[in-house]
Amino acid sequence: MKAWNFIAAIVCSTAFHATAQQKDIVAYANTLQGTNSEFSLSAGNTHPSTALPFGMHAWSAQTGKNGDGWKYQYKAKTIRGFQQVHQCSPWVGDYAVFSLMPVSGELKVNEEERATAFSHADEIARPDYYKVTFANKVTTELSPTERGAHLRFSFPAKSPAYIVLDGYNALSGVKIIPEERKITGYVTNGRFIPKDFKNYFVIVFDQPFEASGTWENVNNQVSHGNLSAEGKGTGAFIRFRSGAKVQARVASSYISLEQAEQTWKQELGGFTKLE
Repeated sequence: MKAWNFIAAIVCSTAFHATAQQKDIVAYANTLQGTNSEFSLSAGNTHPSTALPFGMHAWSAQTGKNGDGWKYQYKAKTIRGFQQVHQCSPWVGDYAVFSLMPVSGELKVNEEERATAFSHADEIARPDYYKVTFANKVTTELSPTERGAHLRFSFPAKSPAYIVLDGYNALSGVKIIPEERKITGYVTNGRFIPKDFKNYFVIVFDQPFEASGTWENVNNQVSHGNLSAEGKGTGAFIRFRSGAKVQARVASSYISLEQAEQTWKQELGGFTKLE
């Protein structure tokens, strides 16, 4: 009888241990694995993709220049944005890309000038959650949905707080709606995309805008107070109160802006906090 009790205890213990592991098994996945790559040495060719299984979109930190297939390299010392991505290989590039970047202090829109130093010691990279705290103490967190993402940007106290939207490297358009704390728009970038392809997006913030404007990344011309624009590499910027903690909920659609709005309501409308 004692032997049976011992066997039962072992079985129960094993089952409990397996169940405990299953609760957080995603924690064993490190999405930085395979990111130590470059053009001359392909050693994985991955980026730290944060996405749901079979999701329409993924999100990744961006260390490389707009259009660079090696969008994230482990050896890099700075991050210049957080992209919506779909790239399967650096050799074919990405498509339907736009990015968001928190900027503290003076407004800097150029991708080289806004790039901010970070350390891997201050970075968490999992399939379900990404977090990094920059050397300037700005923290970015993101978690994915099937067709979007929930991001949070935390700025240090008394520091002017900006978020810059970069339209990447092809025709794009943006519209800023301050009364709704919203930016809508589209991007068209990609090498192997259908004619007239557009990726429509909706971004809703939880904090009011103190100022805003548009810019373009060809000549890095900034238009303060402008609420809409179209052109190659057109983007937007928003200023929030100093030291703000800002949440941004993002959804996209290849069909229409109306579909992007509907997707936003379905996947993100009921969530007001990034947990």
